[in-house]
Formats: sequence, structure tokens, C-alpha cells
Amino acid sequence: MYSNKEIWRVTYPILLGLLAQNIINVTDTAFLGHVGEVALGAAAMGGLLYICIYTVAFGFSIGSQILIARRNGEGNYRDVGPVMIQGSMFSFLMAAVLAVTMYVFAGLLIRMLITSDTIYEATYQFFTWRIWGLLFAFLNVMFRAFYIGITNTKVLTMSSVVMALVNVVLDYGLVFGELGLPQMGIRGAALASVIAEASSLIFFFVFTYFKIDLRKYGFRRSFRFDFGMVGRILKISSFTMVQYFLAMAIWFVFFMALERLGQRELAIANIVRSVYVVLLIPVQALATTANTLVSNQIGAGGTDKVMALLHRIAGISFLIMVVCVLFTIIFPNPILSVYTSDSSLVSESIPALYVVCASMLVAALANIYFNGISGTGNTQAALGVEVGVQVFYAIYVVVVGMVLRQPVEICFTTEIIYYVLMLIFSIIYLKKAKWQNKKI
Repeated sequence: MYSNKEIWRVTYPILLGLLAQNIINVTDTAFLGHVGEVALGAAAMGGLLYICIYTVAFGFSIGSQILIARRNGEGNYRDVGPVMIQGSMFSFLMAAVLAVTMYVFAGLLIRMLITSDTIYEATYQFFTWRIWGLLFAFLNVMFRAFYIGITNTKVLTMSSVVMALVNVVLDYGLVFGELGLPQMGIRGAALASVIAEASSLIFFFVFTYFKIDLRKYGFRRSFRFDFGMVGRILKISSFTMVQYFLAMAIWFVFFMALERLGQRELAIANIVRSVYVVLLIPVQALATTANTLVSNQIGAGGTDKVMALLHRIAGISFLIMVVCVLFTIIFPNPILSVYTSDSSLVSESIPALYVVCASMLVAALANIYFNGISGTGNTQAALGVEVGVQVFYAIYVVVVGMVLRQPVEICFTTEIIYYVLMLIFSIIYLKKAKWQNKKI
């Protein structure tokens, strides 16, 4: 079984990569927070709409990652490249279709979701620029799947650092009109993110060409479209695609409810969500590690060691999250002040931040066991767990946010319930279901 050192060897580059990658979210929110509440709210809505579409690619890449990890664990290295090649070709085709479709129907879609004319206009400006990042992001996640699948995760850190640096510099230049660049406001934040994702893709291409043994992994085979291979990937990833899309769509329902409460509430939610996403990075990194190590473990014939592996990773995840939560509770004002200079907005955000801290302690465990289900290759079961939990989540948000119109911190309590249910259902599945002989 994998030792703590081996788990950390795979995890820490993913963690650093996610940290750098999420600087895009943090910097967009931080810069636009100093522009105004409308820009902050619009970036939240436009960004979430973009991520909802992006998760289709992310879900597809997780299916590819599971296949790559299984072949890597089996020692069938030459079968890794074809998964990557065919997956990338299909991903880019999806990106082109979705980008054009969303651009054409952006106005109609956003109008259906947002009631405020002011936030609608700003969201439209942001989204119609941001949407073109899909052309690069859909390929980036395939490279991520490849490197995580073969457990060579250090490159993810380097790629994300490139992306983060480009985004920070261009955010500063394009939002405020500095560094000789035009002042574009909210459109500048969107354009900066698109260019940052393009820079990451260029890095991946260059690194892979010069540093990876292309023959070993079967990259020198035909680049002709293979419907059979794409079908095998989709057999696994179709469930993760729906799963991740639903996960982000529920977030969008959450923000729709808060948008109806007012611009102030939407701004608070966006700030707290940005902190939430950053603090969950260690959990996300360990969850990704759990996914790929479970698949590698099964591929190497170690099915009986899977639960012990998940217990070990979950313990590490919980201890790290305890430290993060304590730090956040002790220093809430400095953390929130990164996003806004409005002291009243900072103070009004603190109660919601405390609720999120409580949810993260449960998430530290729930995400590990849930990703363990996907690692077994039974992505249909993972989707079943996700859908079951999200039905309750959606009902809770609509009742609490739209019907009862409760404050932001009460709305955020749905996160605690969400992760408690996910943890319970995931452990029940792993202990009771027959997943040990799942073939992929």
C-alpha cells in the first residue's frame, strides 16, 4: 500500500498547481471587488456560468484520468497515449461547439437567470469575453488527466504558476488600464483569464514534447479519430461529466437565490465563495490523489488495500483542514480585506465565513471517500450519490433562499448538510457495494 510519503509525493504538486490555478479566481474577485459591488456580483454569475460549462470537460477528463491511471498501474504504458490523444481531440470539438453556442445565446440565457438589469449587463460583458477560454481550458484538463494518471504531477505546478502569473499581471493591466494596456474593467478580467489559460496550454505542449518519452506512452501512433476509443472513455466519463456539471449547476442555483436577495448579498456570497474555494484546495488535491491512487492500486492487483488507503488519505485531509479552519477563524478580517476595502462588507461577510469553515471540516472527509468511488471505475455509482445529495441541496436552497429569504450565512448552511450526506452515502457504498471486480 502507498505510504504517507508516496501519497504526499503525488499530492503536493497537485496542491501547488490548484493553488496557483485558483489565483485566477482570487485575483479576478479581488480586482473587481475594488471596482464595485456590481462588478463583483457579475463576475460571480458570469464566472459560475463559465465553470458550469467547463465542468463538462473536467468530468470527461476525470474519466480519461481513471483509464490512464488503470493502464499505468497495469504497466500497459503504450495504451496511455491513445487515451490522451483521442480524449483531447474530442474535448476540443466539444469546446468549439459549446463556445460558439454559448456566445450566440448568451444574452437570452443570462436574461433568464438574472433579474437585475445592472447585473445582467455586466454579466453579459464578462461572459461573452470569458467564454473563449473554453478552447484552451478543455485541452488543459486533458493534459492534467495525463500527468495525474501517470503520477507525474510536478508539471501541474509549473503550468499553473505560468497561468497565475500571466493572469495577475494582465488583470492589473486590463482592469485598471495600467502597464500601457487599455482600461477594460470587467471585460479586462475576462480577457486576462482567457490569455492565462492559453499560456498554460502552450506550456503543456512544449513540456510534453521535450520532456516526455512519447514512444513509451504510445503518442507516436495515428492521430486519426478513433470512435471506439472515445466510446470507451465516454463509457466512464459520461457519468462524471453529468456529475461535475450538476455540482456546479447547484452552485449557480445558490447564487441565483442570493441575486434575488440583493446586490449586497451577492457580493458577500462571491467573496466568501472565493475564500471557500481556496481553503478547499488541499482537500481537492488529496481527493484527486485518492482517485488516481485507488485506480493504480486496483490496476496493480491491490483491491484489498483500497479502504485502508482511503482512511489514510482522509486522515491527512482532515488534519490539514483543521489547521486551515483555525487560521481562518483567528484572522477573518485580513483574509476578507483582500477582496474589498469596504469595512462594512467585510464585517457582514464574517458570519457566512464561519459557516463555511464548519462545512470544510466535513468536506475534508467526504471528498476523499467520494472520489474513492470514482477511482474504482464505477462512475455511475458516484453520479447516483451526487444526484441524491443534490436533490436535497436544491430544495433546501430554494426554500431557504428564495421562499424564506434568509440571510447569506443561513443559506450557506446547505454546504454542511451537503457534505454530511455525501460522506454517509460514500462510506455506505464503499463498505457494502460490490465494486472490487469492476473492469474498465
